[in-house]
Amino acid sequence: MSHTHHNAGSSEADKKEHEKNLHGKEAIDKLKDIAKSAENCFFCTSIKTGVPMSVRPMSVLQVDDEGSLWFMSGKDSHKKEEIEADPFTHLFFQENKNSGFLNIYGITDIVEDQAKIDELWNPLLNVWFPGGKEDPNICLLKVTPTSVYYWDTKHGELVSFAKMVTSLVIGKQMDDSVEGKLDI
Repeated sequence: MSHTHHNAGSSEADKKEHEKNLHGKEAIDKLKDIAKSAENCFFCTSIKTGVPMSVRPMSVLQVDDEGSLWFMSGKDSHKKEEIEADPFTHLFFQENKNSGFLNIYGITDIVEDQAKIDELWNPLLNVWFPGGKEDPNICLLKVTPTSVYYWDTKHGELVSFAKMVTSLVIGKQMDDSVEGKLDI
């Protein structure tokens, strides 16, 4: 049984149609959209050591207008030690099971700034910091991206799902994906 594939000429055009690098504000907006919608990411540290990196789920509290991502952590945590030893950090976001993925490589700064803690604070954080926003154990992690790659759908999940169903029915691929670099 043979399957027909795109000829070489059209596959290059298809590739171009599915690749879209974004720059400046458009890149930051895409980063904000996916990160805000996903809320949580895998936050990976000790990535240069040659031993398995440390991975833990974390909630992003803000993506600021420069494209930096802000997290809250404990000063007594292993990740603070790991970041002090090696500030290079990898973040992986998945918005939902069909779309919205971010692969972010960046440099993390440990920030102690009570005004920024006050700005980012929400009552759910009491679970980790029972002393509230004045808890002396709180520090902030600011990840400044140096390389960002995204995968998304062009038209949102419902349209993508409809296209998948249509593809199954007519036996022709109707790929709705788009991916590219976010140049921030």
